[in-house]
Amino acid sequence: MRVMLIEDDPTIGSAVRDHIAAAGHGVDWARDLTRAKDLRAVAAYDLFLIDMGLPDGSGIAQVNSIRRDGLTACVIIISARSNVEDRIAGLNAGADDYLVKPFDLSELDARINAVARRVNATPLPDIEIGRLRINLSLKKALRVDDPVDLTAREWAVLERLIRREHEIVSRTAIEEALYDLGSGIESNTVEVYISRLRKKLGKDAITTVRGLGYQMTRGET
Repeated sequence: MRVMLIEDDPTIGSAVRDHIAAAGHGVDWARDLTRAKDLRAVAAYDLFLIDMGLPDGSGIAQVNSIRRDGLTACVIIISARSNVEDRIAGLNAGADDYLVKPFDLSELDARINAVARRVNATPLPDIEIGRLRINLSLKKALRVDDPVDLTAREWAVLERLIRREHEIVSRTAIEEALYDLGSGIESNTVEVYISRLRKKLGKDAITTVRGLGYQMTRGET
């Protein structure tokens, strides 16, 4: 699981980062919203841990942005603000849980596992893009009602593109999806998988944005 930690306190941040990394997860630590925005532009995350009070704004703004972009990643707010109003505001913004500081790291583990189970237990709806119908939960794809057979690595690339359908997905973000499966990355690996997906989904299914990356194409494929 890839995690983004947004926390400006160096003591809490380093402890949480090291604990999550020791559990075998990839973790990026942003100390403010500006850095968080930069990281989100080049990587996809399964979980966000967000502090409420940050140097350049409220963590609520980040939660709103994540949900506005249609991301289904888990979001846990970690904050010293313990009043009911702040908790309600965080959950209403789209957070899955709210953990009050100070907390034991074992409790954080339990909260992470709980929200991950809830999210994974909720089937994702079919996604329709042009003549494609894709179900990420079941790993099934149809093109004009004909099944499309995709390998695990092709699914990893496709899912990265679909989860950020309205954004341009960088080459680096696609490489990260393949790294997660233990796939060796060569200079042309991304191009190879994009080419394979186009052959199976339709040559116009994925648009190349020169110098920036790739994007799923709305319309006929």
